[in-house]
Amino acid sequence: MPIEIKELHIHVEVNTTPAGPAPTGRQSSAGGAKDNDIEAIIAECVEQVLQILQNKKER
Repeated sequence: MPIEIKELHIHVEVNTTPAGPAPTGRQSSAGGAKDNDIEAIIAECVEQVLQILQNKKER
């Protein structure tokens, strides 16, 4: 008898603070790069969600 999973809960915690020593003034300019990384991650997530929704419509 097959088992059907109707709900799947995933909990993820992202630590945005660096694990190494405290950042200095020289590293603060990399904050823009982190923003770009975050935007890229969000864009990829949105793309994957839209792909999943499209696949559900095809069924």
